[in-house]
Amino acid sequence: MESINVEQKVKSLLRLTAQQNASDLHLAVGRYPMLRIDGKLCPLSQEKILTDKDTKAFSNIILSEDKKKKLLENGQVDSSYSLEDKARFRTNVFFQRGFVSIAMRFITNKVRSLEELNLPSSLYDFTKFSKGLFLITGPIGHGKSTTLAALIDYINHNSDKHIITIEDPIEYIYKQDRCIINQREIGQDAKSFNKALRAVFREDANVVLIGEMRDLDTISTTITAAETGHLIFATLHTNDSAQTVDRIIDIFPSHQQNQVRSQLSNVLLGVVSQRLIPKVGGDRTPALEIMIKNRAIENLIRENKTYQIDNVIETSLKEGMTSMDRSLLNLVKEGVITIDDALSYAKNRDYFKSVK
Repeated sequence: MESINVEQKVKSLLRLTAQQNASDLHLAVGRYPMLRIDGKLCPLSQEKILTDKDTKAFSNIILSEDKKKKLLENGQVDSSYSLEDKARFRTNVFFQRGFVSIAMRFITNKVRSLEELNLPSSLYDFTKFSKGLFLITGPIGHGKSTTLAALIDYINHNSDKHIITIEDPIEYIYKQDRCIINQREIGQDAKSFNKALRAVFREDANVVLIGEMRDLDTISTTITAAETGHLIFATLHTNDSAQTVDRIIDIFPSHQQNQVRSQLSNVLLGVVSQRLIPKVGGDRTPALEIMIKNRAIENLIRENKTYQIDNVIETSLKEGMTSMDRSLLNLVKEGVITIDDALSYAKNRDYFKSVK
């Protein structure tokens, strides 16, 4: 294919991704282009099966010269691609069996509010702190970044703050309103999450969004930043609040863990664990575990009794907390999701015995 035709084909596939409200586009040798719609992979069988020349040509259009070099050096590279300033795609290009494969995540230009995302407006309460750490957790592809974007945009429209985002790559582009928003991309604007985060101490930031807490240095610096007057929003690939606390503690050497438990018990504001569940009739809807740090949870973290956090969440509904199972059960009772889909995400299947 000539380069102009390749670019037209890439744009055509990306337009179709947006039109079908798909979350992802996959391009792999020997397969039709595939869309992920409502969590399920759907082949575009009207297209031709892709060859190694096709995916290589696509990657040449999608990647900058610098990113092409990194692909060859590392075997994979993260990037972003803009479609005529109408949509953005978070992109990973990688080698498999010597061939190029491409995964592209669709990111809408519009940052949606919590209400538009069917999320409780009570989550906005976490934006009203002057310092501390708030975490969104859950599997890849279940809306963590979208939820955080809603919170950052809420601050943007309702407070006078300096916000710095540290991402790999940048996902949502914010239209600055009352806030100054500086968005830094790893690889382009900073060498690493940790180095960018350390620079925050000299940049007069009020609010910091960390795309992902990946390693010991980043987590350690994040906790320090939350202690020293910064409101930190971040994500982790963990399943629930108790596991999130354990993951943070366990990444530290054993001789530091007691100190970190004490620090984390002080700075942690809350943890939201999020899943997107298929709705009856199509689309997906969020189910949430919401943990809000109170005195009981603070003591459990400090005393290394995280296994009791689930009990506190279950008995603290009046404080705004909810368990994942309660959230799923409510969606079943409202007819939004099926009992089978609820059970596939449930922690305790006995919780659903009352549902016929």
